Amino acid sequence: MNRFISLSVLAGLAAWPASACDLCAVYSASLASGEMGSGFHSGVAEQYTRFGSVREDGMEIPNDANQYVDSSVTQLFAGYNFNRKFGVQLNVPVISRSYSRPRGAMIETGNESGLGDISVTGSYLVLQKLAENYTFNWSVLGGVKLPTGDSSRLNEPEVENDPPLPESGIGGHDLALGSGSVDGIVGTTIFGRWKRLFADADVQYAIRTEGDYGHQYANDLIWSTGPGVYVALEDNYTITLQALVSGETKEKDTYYGVEDPDSAATLVYVGPQIGFTWSDKLSAEIGADFPVSIENTGVQAVPDFKIRAAVTWRF
Repeated sequence: MNRFISLSVLAGLAAWPASACDLCAVYSASLASGEMGSGFHSGVAEQYTRFGSVREDGMEIPNDANQYVDSSVTQLFAGYNFNRKFGVQLNVPVISRSYSRPRGAMIETGNESGLGDISVTGSYLVLQKLAENYTFNWSVLGGVKLPTGDSSRLNEPEVENDPPLPESGIGGHDLALGSGSVDGIVGTTIFGRWKRLFADADVQYAIRTEGDYGHQYANDLIWSTGPGVYVALEDNYTITLQALVSGETKEKDTYYGVEDPDSAATLVYVGPQIGFTWSDKLSAEIGADFPVSIENTGVQAVPDFKIRAAVTWRF
């Protein structure tokens, strides 16, 4: 969430009524999360996703082979804000995926882990409106994802499962650490605050190109939005509670221009998120997402839940 507040507004806060201290706390929280001001920030973000259900064309089917993927994506990031409007950030993902799936005449279990595809993004504050009781910000971002992750799983040969083993919902494209492609990233964020209430909306769109082994992941739209409240606004810390609705949609991947029938999906999640900041240095958040709507093509292992956490330190 972007919560940019002008330094010029803060110059007269000493003469404002007590509610203005809330603005001071929001400002410090924005600094702590690396979303405004100049200088460096760095941190780590973790997302754990459990894929333990199987669906065929949107309908849940029995998971007789107990197939699953436990996916952990740890993002190491570092950024620099040149001023309160423009900043850049480097994201380095480290991925670990343990899995079990039917393959041929056996149940195959294993783990794929290593470096994922690194990305570099830049963000720009387009519009800012603020006053004592309200804040409105609109920012945009753009960047590029580089082919640094291992894409060898994309070259995995297809195998017909022997009866009575069911069809696998986990393919090589689900386990690959990288795409082998250079992809574009665009996005936007809107944030609004009225007194202690706030809401935001984030949208990111990945523009995919053909990668290794003739495989091309489909373009991917990711979004989230929801209302929240500052349950604590103190000089040294803030605590927020937010109800999020989020989602993802993508069409079918292709191999040398031929569609992969087991790859398109649209998912919608709901879940809580708690945020915490300390002074103007430390920012942390933790949240969970639970799917309430899943549409997919073919046979796929789909998420049961996601758990997210992040910590940012501003220098």
